[in-house]
Amino acid sequence: MTKNLLIELGLEEMPAYIVTPAMEQLRDRLIAFLKDSRLSFERVEAFSTPRRLAVRVSELADKQDDLTEDFKGPAKKIALDADGNFTKAAEGFVRGKGLTTDAITFREVNGEEYVYVTKEEAGQPVEAVLAGVADVLKSMTFPVSMHWAGNSFEYVRPVHTLAVLLDDQALALDFLDISASRVSRGHRFLGQEIELTSADSYEDQLREVYVIANPNERENMIIEQIRAIEASHDVKVEIDEDLLSEVLNLVEYPTAFLGQFDERYLAVPEEVLVTSMKNHQRYFVVRDAEGKLLPYFVSVRNGNDQHLDNVVKGNQKVLVARLEDAEFFWREDQKLHISDLVAKLQNVNFHEKIGSLTEHMARTKAVAQVLVDMAGVSAEDAASIERAADIYKFDLLTGMVGEFDELQGVLGEKYARLAGESEAVSVAIREHYMPTSADGDLPDTVPGAILAIADKLDTLLSFFSVGLIPSGSNDPYALRRATAGIVRILDKFGWNLSLNDLVDCLFALNLESLSYANQTEVMAFFKARIEKMFDTAVPKDIVTAVLASNNFVVRDLIESGNALLEASKADSYKASVESLARVFNLAEKADATVSVDTNLFENAHEKALYDAVENLELSGSAEEQVSALFALSPAINAFFDNTMVMVDNEAVKGNRLALLANLTAKASQVAQFNQLNTK
Repeated sequence: MTKNLLIELGLEEMPAYIVTPAMEQLRDRLIAFLKDSRLSFERVEAFSTPRRLAVRVSELADKQDDLTEDFKGPAKKIALDADGNFTKAAEGFVRGKGLTTDAITFREVNGEEYVYVTKEEAGQPVEAVLAGVADVLKSMTFPVSMHWAGNSFEYVRPVHTLAVLLDDQALALDFLDISASRVSRGHRFLGQEIELTSADSYEDQLREVYVIANPNERENMIIEQIRAIEASHDVKVEIDEDLLSEVLNLVEYPTAFLGQFDERYLAVPEEVLVTSMKNHQRYFVVRDAEGKLLPYFVSVRNGNDQHLDNVVKGNQKVLVARLEDAEFFWREDQKLHISDLVAKLQNVNFHEKIGSLTEHMARTKAVAQVLVDMAGVSAEDAASIERAADIYKFDLLTGMVGEFDELQGVLGEKYARLAGESEAVSVAIREHYMPTSADGDLPDTVPGAILAIADKLDTLLSFFSVGLIPSGSNDPYALRRATAGIVRILDKFGWNLSLNDLVDCLFALNLESLSYANQTEVMAFFKARIEKMFDTAVPKDIVTAVLASNNFVVRDLIESGNALLEASKADSYKASVESLARVFNLAEKADATVSVDTNLFENAHEKALYDAVENLELSGSAEEQVSALFALSPAINAFFDNTMVMVDNEAVKGNRLALLANLTAKASQVAQFNQLNTK
């Protein structure tokens, strides 16, 4: 016989971004608990609102599955003494399983007998097992937690109610300072407390007190209401998925409505209006059929449609106050001059240990010049980069960016255009912030890409130079994201820039404001970021070997990893890698000052390998380079089969080691082959 289980935890309002992950975590932890407890079930449904987390388990078994488990113990010769009595080893083994030596049997395994015991455990009733639900609730983790009242424990928000129902039976359970009951709470303003009658009636009973517990149902309600607004007003509402997810977790009973604002505010840049509505007010943007912004917005009320006119007016009033500020700043900012704003940046700290924004921009300009030279940028793009580097942070001192800091760069582009800057310079000012997230969009223009890399490189090198190096998960200055951005942009544009060479050039710069330091740590940081760019199908040993190569061009590293992955599928891979690995291992003993002297060769196999290495050209695709290296395997094997490298004659030994070192110097362009695993 099966039953249905409901668990609901009632809390104070949780932040919207926590609700869905917390719901999924509760579901996943409960599923794991039930499986570990040997309780079978059909399915688990998850529910959530800002004030509750709940799960319902359908067709839950009324008792645990019985457990029968065999345990292998010591060998018979150890378990029995000379007189045939059980030894302390045997007694200790069965004692650890809660049994006696009477349970021992012997079974033959691979020609030898071993002690075996079988432990049987009858399944407990589901009611007894569900006492462990309290531990499931306690085990949950959250990005933020808090204490309340005089309690020593903490949780995401104060807990008010706990309901645990098995069909229509309320189970006794204590969690934190709450005892389980049938009580659940309705909508904060429209509903009241109710007593749940059964697990199956959960959604219907909450709906009566203006709570839609199923987030999918709430989402569908919001979308249907928005579609109705679109149809009745002949408009198109921009349903941003992230905004929809957030709004969904701000309401328990959604009612969408249309508001409006004065058309004169449309003179303010669209990005400002959209930011005000979406980011600040959680409103959906409204456009016409051609995509033009209209002076309307859609919001979602946490409640029904009673007195909705007052709600609309209140939301319009709040938005208009923001738009008034935006219009004022937009008007006032246009009176400013870029040169004046740039001059004032010397009074703004980039970081107290590093210096001002003016100094940061000067270093970025120097870094950008190195990149221009190494990447072979055109004269026209180079001029745009130089101009953009002189001014690119000016918008930080505008009133609009002070009010809407998420629009830095975006507004800089607009103000630069208004001031007569070129299109390339204006776009680079916006693009230098990209990517703004781990997988965010990358710059599309060469000036924007170079400026973005340069700005991030100085940020990274400056912070490392003063000892502000991320450790563990701690990264308050988002240096991992900046470094990942550098790597991704280099990969996108396909610039054949070796990060080793680039960083060497940057550390050699004579900068007035700061001397770069901790180069080794910087390179290790880069390697860690590039490692995350490899496809998950590429094995760890291949990634490690490729990252240890002497070619630190991002695209080449990725392609070499993929080429080795493909090569590893061939039967000849193991033998080819082992040949090269042997070369690498011995070459580590070579004297770098010794050059190969063909007059010291003592057999034809030395000369054959020498000729093969001299003629080796690692060009073309990564697949072609790997193929060329693996083609050396016969010559390498013949050399080792017929040549002793570590001979007593120091000149001959040094010559042979130098030959192997020449090969590793070339092969290291692809990977450090002695770090590949062939077992």
